[in-house]
Amino acid sequence: MTQDETLRLFEYRDGRLRHRTASRGRKIGDPIGSINGTGYRRVGIGGKYYTEHALVYLMHHGCIPAEIDHINGIRDDNRIENLRAVTRSQNQYNKGKCRNNTSGHRGVSWHAKTKKWAVRISLNNRNKSMGYYNDPELAAFIAEEARLKYYGQYAQEASHV
Repeated sequence: MTQDETLRLFEYRDGRLRHRTASRGRKIGDPIGSINGTGYRRVGIGGKYYTEHALVYLMHHGCIPAEIDHINGIRDDNRIENLRAVTRSQNQYNKGKCRNNTSGHRGVSWHAKTKKWAVRISLNNRNKSMGYYNDPELAAFIAEEARLKYYGQYAQEASHV
């Protein structure tokens, strides 16, 4: 898929790609694709599937990078201002808390041996300990500050987690 092909097939409006031509029950201006099992919008073109955010990025920048980050963490928010090219590590910095999280805070877990809340962040594919705390809210604050310090602009704020 090239930028020219994308521009020929689709128009970009309101964070969505829309059909430029009518065919097989589709009207001009209908949004493309559907949401897949992981929450991303995708579309089939010529027997190949593309994510909508990759096509939006291609349409605006002329290439599809290896990793595209949704800045606000919402997988189907494909507004161009919400998309940025990142490395794999940078993309991981901006992910939400894990499904099996029991503390309610990203990077905070109960440490049974010390009977305290442990704070850890991942940095360069290694876990970095930020200490142990009696108060889970203090631990959450420390985790957030560590993410801001080490991840910079790629840190996802707690309000988006």
